[in-house]
Parts: sequence; C-alpha cells; structure tokens
Amino acid sequence: MKNVNLLIVLVGFMGLLLGSQAEAKKFDKCSLAKALLAQGFSKADLRNWVCLVQNESGMDTTKKNNNRNGSTDWGLFQINDRYWCDPQDKSKKASNECKIKCSELLNADISKASTCAKKIHKRHGYRAWYGWINRCEGKALPDLSKCNL
Repeated sequence: MKNVNLLIVLVGFMGLLLGSQAEAKKFDKCSLAKALLAQGFSKADLRNWVCLVQNESGMDTTKKNNNRNGSTDWGLFQINDRYWCDPQDKSKKASNECKIKCSELLNADISKASTCAKKIHKRHGYRAWYGWINRCEGKALPDLSKCNL
C-alpha cells in the first residue's frame, strides 16, 4: 500500500511538471511573427514587435526580471507589475491596468499578454520598453522575409 501511494504521488508530480512545461514557450522569430499576427498585431509593425520581444525576453514566455526598484517584468513582453498586472504579492503596490494576474503573462498562450502589450503601446508607444529603445529604435530590424507570413 505504501508503494502504491508513493507511485500515485510520483505520477501526480510528473503530471505537474509536464503540465507546467506545456505552459512555457520559446519562440523563434518566424513562429513569433506568426503568433503575433494571429493575435491581431499589424503586419506593418511586426518587425518592431519581433525586435522588442527578442530584446526584452529572448522570445521566452517564462522570462521574469527583477528590477532594482523592486518591481518585476513578466513574460514575453516583459510587462511590469508596478503598473500593468497583479503580482499577487500583497507587499507590492500594483495598478493592474491590464486587469490580469502577472502569472498569466508567463503562459504559452500569449493572448492575454498580447492584449496587455497593445494597451501599453497605445498609451506609450514602443518607448515603454527599454529593449526596443536601446536595440531597435533607429537600428536594423529583424528580417522576416523568409518567414512565409
């Protein structure tokens, strides 16, 4: 009976591990471009968005970055928890302008992250992201011509 219980615990643990991995996604630039188009991003702006995501998160939906000011940037677009999402940490002040839990920004399903990123862009443009300012603005943007978009 003890071995059966241990087996059940191990199977459950493996299921959790596999389930959490299914939630993570690391894009390449073409798969990212296609995913962004599917989320309603403009084809004309796609190279800027791909450049932004490459330089903010390395195209990894699970990326988190703790900032010096105590805030954290979350997910593919590195959305900040001071203003845009709820970190669920009661010690942090959060405006939660996107009305989303920050943890939802770490999913392979990028629909909520995309909606929030578009909201940020509508208010502040690409200049809301230092990765875009430092590595994309006025520089050569990614070539997506071989992506069959």
